[in-house]
Amino acid sequence: MKILGIQVLKGPNIWSIRRKKLIQMRLDLEDLEQKPTNLIPGFRERIQQLLPTLYDHRCSEGHAGGFLERVTDGTWMGHVIEHIALELQTLAGMETGFGRTRQTKTEGIYNVVFDYIEESVGVYAAEAAVRIAEALIDGIEYELEKDIMAMKKMRDRERFGPSTASIVDEAIARKIPFIRLNSSSLVQLGYGKNQVRFRATMTDKTSSIAVDIAGNKDETKRILQEQAIPVAKGLTISSLEGLKEVIHKVGFPLVFKPLNGNHGKGATINVKTEAEAAEAFEFAQKYSHRVIVERFITGYDFRVLVIDNCVVAAAQRDPAKVIGDGIHTIQELINIENGDPRRGYGHENVLTEITIDRDTSDLLDKKGYTLESIAQKDEIVYLKSTANLSTGGTSLDVTDMVHPQNILICERIARLIGLDICGIDIMATNLTQPLTENGGVVLEVNAAPGFRMHLAPAEGLPRNVAAPVLEMMYPPGKSSRIPIIAVTGTNGKTTTTRLIAHIVKNNGFKVGFTTSDGVYIQNSMLLKGDTTGPISAEFVLKDPTVEFAVLETARGGILRSGLGFSFCDIAVVTNIQEDHLGIADIHSLEDLAKVKKVVVGAVKNDGWVVLNADNPHCVKMGKQAHCNVAYFSMDEKSTVIRNHCRKGGVAAIYENGYLTIKKGDWKIRINKVTHVPITFNGTVSFMIENALAASLAAFVWGFKTEDIRLSLETFIPSAAHTPGRMNIFDFKDFKIMVDFAHNPDGLKGIRDFLNTLDAQHHTGIISGTGDRRDDDLREIGRISATMFDDVIICQEKYLRGRSRENITDLILEGLKEVKPDIPYIINHNGKEALDVAFKKATPGSFITAIGDTVDDAVKLVQAYQYKEIGI
Repeated sequence: MKILGIQVLKGPNIWSIRRKKLIQMRLDLEDLEQKPTNLIPGFRERIQQLLPTLYDHRCSEGHAGGFLERVTDGTWMGHVIEHIALELQTLAGMETGFGRTRQTKTEGIYNVVFDYIEESVGVYAAEAAVRIAEALIDGIEYELEKDIMAMKKMRDRERFGPSTASIVDEAIARKIPFIRLNSSSLVQLGYGKNQVRFRATMTDKTSSIAVDIAGNKDETKRILQEQAIPVAKGLTISSLEGLKEVIHKVGFPLVFKPLNGNHGKGATINVKTEAEAAEAFEFAQKYSHRVIVERFITGYDFRVLVIDNCVVAAAQRDPAKVIGDGIHTIQELINIENGDPRRGYGHENVLTEITIDRDTSDLLDKKGYTLESIAQKDEIVYLKSTANLSTGGTSLDVTDMVHPQNILICERIARLIGLDICGIDIMATNLTQPLTENGGVVLEVNAAPGFRMHLAPAEGLPRNVAAPVLEMMYPPGKSSRIPIIAVTGTNGKTTTTRLIAHIVKNNGFKVGFTTSDGVYIQNSMLLKGDTTGPISAEFVLKDPTVEFAVLETARGGILRSGLGFSFCDIAVVTNIQEDHLGIADIHSLEDLAKVKKVVVGAVKNDGWVVLNADNPHCVKMGKQAHCNVAYFSMDEKSTVIRNHCRKGGVAAIYENGYLTIKKGDWKIRINKVTHVPITFNGTVSFMIENALAASLAAFVWGFKTEDIRLSLETFIPSAAHTPGRMNIFDFKDFKIMVDFAHNPDGLKGIRDFLNTLDAQHHTGIISGTGDRRDDDLREIGRISATMFDDVIICQEKYLRGRSRENITDLILEGLKEVKPDIPYIINHNGKEALDVAFKKATPGSFITAIGDTVDDAVKLVQAYQYKEIGI
């Protein structure tokens, strides 16, 4: 077997709109195409022995053991690898279950698709599944545990921590979109101007001054003390002289902790002698030069969580410990405790495994124990001096037991320090009595407090503490999204996108849009190139100034990674025509329509899809759409339009020289096409279609027809508004047009326009694209022969695996098939090709450079124009 490629899909895709995170592996079974599993001796027994949990896979049989039945009866290895990849992730602690394996049109080559939780783990699972299958086929021993441990380590490096994950999960439940902004915990919720950002449990509204105060334990203590909040008696020291002073003033027992420490690092509790004090001071200084020394308060360690100045949860924290049984050593008891299924590596489970460190040794020394000692029955042996969950501690939810006076104290603390999310550590015998009565004290105030102890306490009721965070960031009435119009199809996408963006901008919105020539924010190009994929969409959606997004969405990006957004308000499908066939398993118009249909599937249930009623593939999409449907057509008598409007539907039609909105039996004329510049006085039918699509999308969004009319009249076909789309430049004796038509349907549209011109001679500068089929390149030649009196073939770029000679020969075959004696020149230098065309141009001639033949053609033509007029 051979892996031909692995793609990571991150948004709605051809396999699933709902399941956005999928691995797609292209797999060549080679000779195994002729060997299903029932023809491989012992395969069923070996796979069940290595992965017994595969028994739970129901597969298409619909019951436990169903997949193994398929293996017994005979299934292909791609299907087996899909199930192995899913089970590997489950064994590594990431529950997955969706998979598809489909043969391509090439025999023996399959697309193996399965979902993933973490990207790197999903890719690893794909590769490991192939290795495992090969080992099972050959009857070779395989170290499965090695792969599982590697995947767990990857997962912990890549995944969100429990606090961040809880907020993201709550956002997903509320249909709030999110974008991960780095490899750790910086996350954007929402899109454009409605975005908010957070990192772990700090939000973009968290005060930096408050964080600074909370990070300085001495300053925090001073502020709280001044406001009559009970705190522990103590001093901050940085020298042995200060140590003597604090021992004298405060007395034993003492607690030592670094001034700027966290997670209990460098802390020592219950210090009772000067020797222990000196050692604890030295240990704390490894983490901070200045050390807080306080009176050791006996009682329980509590954490109270305050969000948006309201107490939302409280937990009693217990340090890692074991309970003696008079039989096992302390080390054995630790091993038994770590065997608890609730304990795991890092943050993977409710509890964390207990590890042995200096703190453990010190605590055991104080009791006269070692790891080999046997504690008496029911004796509690503490292994950590602090109650952090990350060091093996446990938590008990006590939210409902907190006295109202203590709630008031904690909410005052949050306001005094100024934190929007605040964790308050308290030492007290309980929280059911006011701290002022039971002698309890506030130990610390924490910015970015962990949520795990509240989300999944070892005992007590779990608290959804992420919910108040979302309610704080998105209070009632505040939207997390901005309007998104996605434009797809074969031809006309870029012009339609630009026209819609122009209409939106003229209606007062700050618009961001993506096209095949660049990303624009408020009409300023910020990125140049073909930017019609998910990365470019995210670029726009990340911009905090954008109020409205219009996103050209091409086939390539959908196939490579899926969509760059989860939902859109309106989808526009301009048409489905022959282009890109024979590439990436797209062999027919039906295949191409399936890809474009992904955009339709991403429309909100109450959104709209705008479809071309003159294209049968678009009409089929409309019949299957789950949202509102609107059609546009060049024929007002179209059966599709009549049936649709008879049912009260909305449409845009070209009738009697007008762009018209039809709603039921009503007609609303927007404008005469002769007043719409991009239609070239109504002579370019595909531009009229683009205007219809854009007008209809704007209308169903809710823009007024008079505003749409004004925008249509001010959208001028030029290098500024429509670069590379029918850009016509006037010279003294001739004209030249630059248009990026690159497929047969696009060329035919240009031909129809040229036929309306009164030109003495037509010269074409043409090229092909190397990844198209042979006959597609011949068709470029055939159509060009019907358009031009002579041609210049300029294959400057877009070779894509072919030689220039091969592309040129195929185009020539097509040219000569239609017009055997057509004059032609071959020059693969774009600037020189233009020079040749200009020099041989006669008065009244018209030159057309098509298919992005010449690199930076628009700029080169403009340079010639400036030269002619002496600029």
